[in-house]
Amino acid sequence: MLKRFHTKHLLEAGCDEAGRGCYAGPVFAAAVMLPPDFRHPLLNDSKQVAPEDREMLRVVIEKKAVCYAVARIDSEEIDTINILKASFKAMHLALDQLSIRPQSLLIDGNRFTPYQDIPHHCIIQGDGLYTSIAAASILAKTYRDAYMLQLHEEFPHYQWNSNKGYGTLAHRRAIETHGICQYHRKSFNILPKQMELFREAEAKQPL
Repeated sequence: MLKRFHTKHLLEAGCDEAGRGCYAGPVFAAAVMLPPDFRHPLLNDSKQVAPEDREMLRVVIEKKAVCYAVARIDSEEIDTINILKASFKAMHLALDQLSIRPQSLLIDGNRFTPYQDIPHHCIIQGDGLYTSIAAASILAKTYRDAYMLQLHEEFPHYQWNSNKGYGTLAHRRAIETHGICQYHRKSFNILPKQMELFREAEAKQPL
C-alpha cells in the first residue's frame, strides 16, 4: 500500500516526470498535492497501471487534489540543456504553477536541483511508494501520451500513437526510412549512422 506522506503535518508535493528516455517529443513533469486521507486502490507507478486506468485516475486526481500542475520542456531545449536538466526544469515549472506553496517536496529518483528554499527528498522508485509521487507520475504520463497522439497526426509513420516516442523497433525502422523530424531529440544519437557507430563502440569495449 502506498504511503500517504513522508513527513506528517507538512504540506507535501510529489513530483515525477515522463518521457525522459524517449527519442522524440517533450519531457513532461507534474507536481501534485493530495489531501492527507487520499487513497485509491488502483493508484500506483504509472508504468504499473493499465492505460485505461491511468485515464480514469487522471480524472480522479484532478478532482481530488489540493492542487496540481503539469509542465513540459520541448525537444529543442532538451538538446540544448540535456535531458536531466530538462527534467528538473519541467518539475520546477510545474511547481511554479501550484496555487498553494508546499512545505516539502517528494521527488521520484535520486537527484534533483533544489527548488527555491523548499526542502526536498529524493526517493528512488518513489512513484511506487508515495501517493503524491504516484499521482504525479499518472498526470505526467497521461498528459504526455495525449500530446504524443497530437504529434502522431502530423507524423503518423513514426507510430507515436503506440510507442509514444520511445525507441521501439518500429520507431527505429521509421527513422531509417524517413529520417528524423523537428520533434526528435538530436542529442540522443538516434540517426542510423550514429546508432551504428554507437554499437561498434560498444562491441569494442573489453569484457
